[in-house]
Amino acid sequence: MTRDDDLAPTLPPVAPAPARRGRPKKTKAAGAGETRDAILNAAEDLFSKHGFYGVTIREVAREAGVDTALVHYYFGAKKALFDAVFIRRAEVWNSERVAAVDRYAEAAGEAMTLEGLFEAFLRPPFQWSLKGGPGWKHYAALVAQTNANPAFGGETMARYFDPAIVRLLELVRRLLPQARDEDLYWAWHNLSGALTLTLGETGRLDRLSGGLCKSGDLDSACDYMVRFAAAGFRAVCAPKQSG
Repeated sequence: MTRDDDLAPTLPPVAPAPARRGRPKKTKAAGAGETRDAILNAAEDLFSKHGFYGVTIREVAREAGVDTALVHYYFGAKKALFDAVFIRRAEVWNSERVAAVDRYAEAAGEAMTLEGLFEAFLRPPFQWSLKGGPGWKHYAALVAQTNANPAFGGETMARYFDPAIVRLLELVRRLLPQARDEDLYWAWHNLSGALTLTLGETGRLDRLSGGLCKSGDLDSACDYMVRFAAAGFRAVCAPKQSG
């Protein structure tokens, strides 16, 4: 006896629908977040090594293991991707630094010192670079490059870092009430260059000192910078001697 099933036509297997490029499905929110982070991490690594102008969107996509269209979907043009890389860790640095100086100022009260202020303000980025993993090393190098970039470095650094620096200088003014505004800004300018160069860990110090000092010894670097900054601000902001 023949079964009805035996008479049913054999259908060819249905080919899977081609994967859509670019826009991820809304049901894959976790995967989308991971993809976005992978793109940011790849861009951060490449920008830190080759600078903004030495990196293409295609290279970022290849490094992240994604289609180029996904990079454009999440971030748009290359400058927007760069800004997303920059602000991601800037928010962490700045929130910790401002919180640290505020806690110190409240706890120290009238006993507040320049050394204490600079210790509170400088230690967080050094600690993140020291213990936060490769991504934070890449970010520190990227900040060092950006701070010295004449094309857009000043605007980028001002946008993401100036509010924290303004808070620091407000507290410095309490300790150096005689300081002129221009003296404070020049003092910070000199400290800013030293800070970003040091966090860049270029190895210049190692070669100059013949190995006596290590640019990767960030704990010591921060200790020296705290003393250097306090002494420098006092010297630069001292009342001018009349001739």
